[in-house]
Amino acid sequence: MRALLVVNPQATATTAAGRDVLAHALASSVKLDIVETDHRGHARKAASGAAAEGVDLVVAHGGDGTVNEVVNGLLDSTDGGPPPVLGVVPGGSANVFARALGLPRDPVEATHRLLMAIETGSRREVGLGRVEPVGTPGRWFTFNAGLGWDADVVAEVERRRDKQASPLLYATIALTSYFRQMREAPQLRVELPGGELVHDVRLAFVSNTDPWTYLGGKPISINPETSFDGGLGLFALRSLGPTTVARTLSQILLPKFEPSGGNLVRRDDVDYLRVSSSQPVRLQVDGDDLGEHSQVGFSSVPAALRVAV
Repeated sequence: MRALLVVNPQATATTAAGRDVLAHALASSVKLDIVETDHRGHARKAASGAAAEGVDLVVAHGGDGTVNEVVNGLLDSTDGGPPPVLGVVPGGSANVFARALGLPRDPVEATHRLLMAIETGSRREVGLGRVEPVGTPGRWFTFNAGLGWDADVVAEVERRRDKQASPLLYATIALTSYFRQMREAPQLRVELPGGELVHDVRLAFVSNTDPWTYLGGKPISINPETSFDGGLGLFALRSLGPTTVARTLSQILLPKFEPSGGNLVRRDDVDYLRVSSSQPVRLQVDGDDLGEHSQVGFSSVPAALRVAV
């Protein structure tokens, strides 16, 4: 088996020693090449090249951003054939995709799990989300995308790359962004299957799995019924008033509690949806800032990828 290991050395929990252990372990089971990324888009390019060359397995060792780039590279062009199998060894701070798959957070344990999957041929087909901003190329996402508040937080965290992306930093930026959004958030319109229209939405989150993300070790669930085996989940708020936001936050922080409320719009297992705005609003995909857009389509693609688990 031919394999490529894509390592992001700048990821939060990635170390040179851990990379060497992982590479040595993989090299005992596969014919291995290694790429260390040094700029944005590098992981995607490496994975795309591996897919074009017929590599069997591409392993992403980094955070969710690295995984997203690798996934997009694998699916860039497959000439009608199946893309290489994806392997994931967590190396970031949240590692939402890996944890949603039930993979260990510890890189050594995750490496052992990956080696067992290689030996036994264990694979899982997962559905992915596809985002299509009007006028720009589309992008695959593995666990979530959002328009509005969360996207503004992602953009600000990216701007502060000199600081550690800790839960405290996210919380501080989220609070600052909230007060700005409460005053300035544009009104969004959501189009759903069957001609259903939802007007006057202030933010829209789209999930491909549950949980939506993690706050440290705590899972944050907004669409508990959403999974890699079904359609997308929509979570939208008509108001960003303090009462609505406080109620919603208290609900999603409770374990196994399904959020509800008069200002909350939730849908599960949606094949597609479209969000539009009279003015550009910021978009994030898997924690990556994609800039501002006035119209964005989202679709669910079943069994888009095979993952070694």
